[in-house]
Amino acid sequence: MPDKPVLQVALDLMHLKRVIKIAEEAVEGGVDWLEAGTPLIKSEGMDSVRELKKRFPENKIVADMKTMDTGTYEVEIASKAGADIVIVMAQADDSTIKESVKAGRRYGSEIMADLIGVERKAERAEQVQEHGVDYLCVHVSIDEQMVGKDHLTELREVAKVANIPIAVAGGLNSETAVPALEAGASIIIVGGAITKAAKVAEATQSIRKAMDQGKAVKTELYKKYKEDELHEVFSKVSTPNIADAMQKRGTMFGILPRINHGTKMVGRALTVKTANGDWAKPVEAIEHAKEGDVIVVDVGGGNIAIWGELASWSCKQKGVAGVVIDGAARDIDEILNIDFPVFSRHIVPRAGEPKGHGEIGCEIEVGGQLVRNGDWIVGDESGVIVVAQEEAVEMANRALDVFERENRIREEIKRGKTLSDVLELEKWETVD
Repeated sequence: MPDKPVLQVALDLMHLKRVIKIAEEAVEGGVDWLEAGTPLIKSEGMDSVRELKKRFPENKIVADMKTMDTGTYEVEIASKAGADIVIVMAQADDSTIKESVKAGRRYGSEIMADLIGVERKAERAEQVQEHGVDYLCVHVSIDEQMVGKDHLTELREVAKVANIPIAVAGGLNSETAVPALEAGASIIIVGGAITKAAKVAEATQSIRKAMDQGKAVKTELYKKYKEDELHEVFSKVSTPNIADAMQKRGTMFGILPRINHGTKMVGRALTVKTANGDWAKPVEAIEHAKEGDVIVVDVGGGNIAIWGELASWSCKQKGVAGVVIDGAARDIDEILNIDFPVFSRHIVPRAGEPKGHGEIGCEIEVGGQLVRNGDWIVGDESGVIVVAQEEAVEMANRALDVFERENRIREEIKRGKTLSDVLELEKWETVD
């Protein structure tokens, strides 16, 4: 076992130039091992391993090959490129594991077996140990992290049968590294909590300090959130962050903000269907709304106002978070004065009459998007987006990941880069 806990950084980026700079700062902050992550290897090839070994000869270089077949060949490739440790999938056939171990012995590299995706991890851990691997890795994938999966239970089970060092990976930060060590890990693999940090060296130092002292260091970033924390997460991120996380889905088109600079709206949808100019059901919906709800009204794009100042005052008094209208609103000057979030397709002075057509709590379509009662609605100066309630936890965590990644890009731009340079756009343009 290592003399002290090992801190490994997973460099899961696609641009080698960015990786080298992040690696320099991470080593300055106290990282022990540098991992050429799978995205990096797929985008830059073995040159990424060679360059890391050349730049950081005193640090162990880990090649996350995720080998599932041709173990001998892939271990040879990574080892000759400079990898000290090669990651092979524990799900691979026993013959692949055995051949990888033999190749590692021949070419001077160690083998780490990654248990990601294995259902009975402790059982498989015992088996691959017998085949001679040097390390085990309990790994919760990024996609699993987004839906709230935890790794500690599985880590404890593997620790009971392990007689070789255990690495753990999956959303670790300065708060969660210590519990992972206490559960049996001796190698802490950190990705985003280092690579997404604006100040990489400082972020690394916080994790190193927590590991060395055995005491968590509080952080407000690089966390994963659960159902009861969604309002907090959606309040942190922007609608563009959410749109990127949802791969462009959920955006309401033509629904514009009637809000002051800096105003944010977050809440669960209370849906309303009404006819053009008929403001009865939208106003009645205020009585049905709970504190924090967003009233979402389908008027079919109608151009006669069904909402105004008095309805907004009623919402303000009751704690309703805002209103979204695929139709028209009026009294916008007064609504801005009371700072109540309203998003609408049209602004007109003319109001209709309360006739009572429509329904409250039904499925509706607003801005081209299906909205159901209870879906999450987020609005800001960029517009409105709807997040289906059954995928809200995942999308909130993915949006936060987008936000945090942009923090690092923003820092690189502040240091003198352009966005095109940071992302190497010419290199990665689509080939016709």
